[in-house]
Amino acid sequence: MMIIFHFSYDLNYFAFIHIDIIKDWFWVYFRYLIVTIFLLAVGMSLRIVHSPHIRYKSVLRRIVLLGGASLLVTAVTYYQFPRAWVYFGILHLILVSSIIALPFVNHPKYALIASILVFVLSYFDLTYQPQLFEILKKPLHLPQYTVDLARFFPWFGAVLLGIYIASNPLFKILFNLPMFSSRYFPNRVLAFAGRHALVIYLLHLPLLFELINFYNYIIHKNS
Repeated sequence: MMIIFHFSYDLNYFAFIHIDIIKDWFWVYFRYLIVTIFLLAVGMSLRIVHSPHIRYKSVLRRIVLLGGASLLVTAVTYYQFPRAWVYFGILHLILVSSIIALPFVNHPKYALIASILVFVLSYFDLTYQPQLFEILKKPLHLPQYTVDLARFFPWFGAVLLGIYIASNPLFKILFNLPMFSSRYFPNRVLAFAGRHALVIYLLHLPLLFELINFYNYIIHKNS
């Protein structure tokens, strides 16, 4: 779904198709669905990896990998979109959320309560998040518009909810069903993709963009 979304975004950017990614309800909710799945998976994986005890070497490795990947996204988008570069995208959010969520990993009931609180505060616009971004834009020289902004509220709530889901007994029952067995080839493919999600994320973005850019160049060169 992520690759489909970014492929469609790039086609629209180069005017091969005409869609409103920002306002069209289908694309808006399609993005919401993708981000929700991303962040539920973040919370679920945190619970699986750090239960019953926090593995601090894993935490440090995660910070280094996600920190480096986040800086790479910022640097590349600053070069490619100097007026709309990414300063807090999905990887930045996952990095920050992975650290702040650690105290909740082995307290799933508190994670659920905190998740509900985050969603409620966000729904009633009581987080003052938009004002914070506006205050920081001038001193940090942030762009007025960015091609990707993953707000901490309400999305942190999805990470906390993922922690609770992975701790629920129904979670283990569901994923022990025969249909999810690793003896099925499609499941092994999905498992491989899941284990290398960060690499896939980082590679597909420039590859798609440059392939469509090259195709666009060929068309205009021959026209």
